[in-house]
Amino acid sequence: MTATVSFTIESPLGPRTATVAYERKGSGEPVLLLHGIGHHLQAWHPVTDILAAEYDVIAVDLPGFGASEPLPAGVTYDLDTVAGALGALCTALDVERPHVAGNSLGGLLALEMARKGLVRSVTALSPAGFWTEAERRYAFGTLLAMRAGATALPRPALERLARSAVGRAALTGSIYARPTRRSPQAVVAETLALRDATGFEQTLAAGGSVRFVHDVPGLPVTVAWGTRDRLLLRRQGIRAKHTLPGARLVRLPGCGHVPMSDDPALVARVVLDTARSARLPAV
Repeated sequence: MTATVSFTIESPLGPRTATVAYERKGSGEPVLLLHGIGHHLQAWHPVTDILAAEYDVIAVDLPGFGASEPLPAGVTYDLDTVAGALGALCTALDVERPHVAGNSLGGLLALEMARKGLVRSVTALSPAGFWTEAERRYAFGTLLAMRAGATALPRPALERLARSAVGRAALTGSIYARPTRRSPQAVVAETLALRDATGFEQTLAAGGSVRFVHDVPGLPVTVAWGTRDRLLLRRQGIRAKHTLPGARLVRLPGCGHVPMSDDPALVARVVLDTARSARLPAV
């Protein structure tokens, strides 16, 4: 069941209150799951039960996405602010330095949280921030087109389209390598999440100048990239490895930009391997 929590965040305007939706299950060390821009926490549903067999799993709707409220008026969606807000969320949930797995924007946020010393391991799936300017413009253009399509499509037409494999591929083929694995209900829900995301434009605007250029030594980091990622091309993983020389770079064969649905078992194993490695003594 989805719950909400309100907490205080720091901003250039002073302390403000944010309210975030989340789902939590399992027990053990905490694992925080972060979705990408325009998506919602349900993107992680294919893997949460696997992870919850061993960990306390917390899947979050980022501020301005899914069922979470937008950031307070005047508070920007820049990387520093949102990563800090996620740190405040962890404090509100009585979670200290979770393992964090994030996809796309969520992967970038996971790495920024690591830079701030807020996590014990990072699994970044096709993280944003390792693009060239041309690659960024292409990705943003694709996202804007997806958003426009989601906004223009009446719900009855969306539901009819989602009933067929061809329709699901048309709606979500930009982010999934195997879009027909998504149920009609899931495709409708995530298309509506993209349409209704109050933080979409501000997040995209804040991301225009973002490049992740920092190493995060001293903790396990895995960067994983789908071999069929059509949004953030997999060569960006090589740049990530140069930026994060101690990171493990993993290929996700046959997976697209949002790999959790394309191969849940593989993605879960990558997250588990990274989290478990944090328990190993340094060599």
